[in-house]
Amino acid sequence: MAQAIAKHLTFEEYLAYDDGTDTRYELVNGELVPMPPESRLNAKTAMFLLFELRKFVSEHRLCHKDTEIEVTGRFATARLPDLMVLTEELAEILKGAPRATITRDMPPQFVVEVVSPGQENANRDYRYKRSEYAARGIPEYWIADPIKQQVTVFTLVEGLYEEVVYTS
Repeated sequence: MAQAIAKHLTFEEYLAYDDGTDTRYELVNGELVPMPPESRLNAKTAMFLLFELRKFVSEHRLCHKDTEIEVTGRFATARLPDLMVLTEELAEILKGAPRATITRDMPPQFVVEVVSPGQENANRDYRYKRSEYAARGIPEYWIADPIKQQVTVFTLVEGLYEEVVYTS
């Protein structure tokens, strides 16, 4: 029996996609991946970081689980980071936009991901997103890991991330 081959969505098809629900999706190599609700620990970690960042960055440059970013993958890929800090220019561009989408020609200042429990989620944040964000040229990427109780800060140097791990 022949199996149907799933069609990979383009980035434009992803932007136009509406299944009539409130489900949030990431586009990973052309496939829609539903984003489940976060654990309470993850939500609290992201909120804590948001409040701390607000001490140093004006609120119009902060994004909290509400702005998607196009990244490079085998097929079209769009991520929904937990937090982002936008450049002043990018904040102005998105100010009047009908959808909070950052395309490849619009680099944010940095991105923060909070690791959800489970090995698959850790791989997504530590491996896949790391390479996607580096290829995208995002200058800084943080991984907040509430289970390990650490924050890993990746700084882009000559196209690759160098990392420093902070604990406690």
